[in-house]
Amino acid sequence: MNRLDAAFSALADPTRRAILARLALGESTVMELARPFEMTQPAVSRHLKVLEEAGLIIRRAEGTKRPCSLAPTALNEIDQWLGMLRRALEANYDRLDAVLAEMEPGKEKDGR
Repeated sequence: MNRLDAAFSALADPTRRAILARLALGESTVMELARPFEMTQPAVSRHLKVLEEAGLIIRRAEGTKRPCSLAPTALNEIDQWLGMLRRALEANYDRLDAVLAEMEPGKEKDGR
């Protein structure tokens, strides 16, 4: 699975999106991330593993703790892909605007 597919797959889960939203506020430990959810620490760790494999978060060892943070370039590939779609849609809307402008009442094809 390529990185973009892995990122979208990871983002498909609401718990993982909530974890990312929490990490947007700053670094957290697994136990801190597990608090708001009705799930065990190992279940949260499995979610973190998916996010880490997708390149969305970074985990580091700090003694017995494993603090997590957003990866600095986590959303670059997603943003590039969305930008390509955004540009394609804008081009489609520009073409539609041109067609609609030509269809205005009283406007002839030769521009008179």
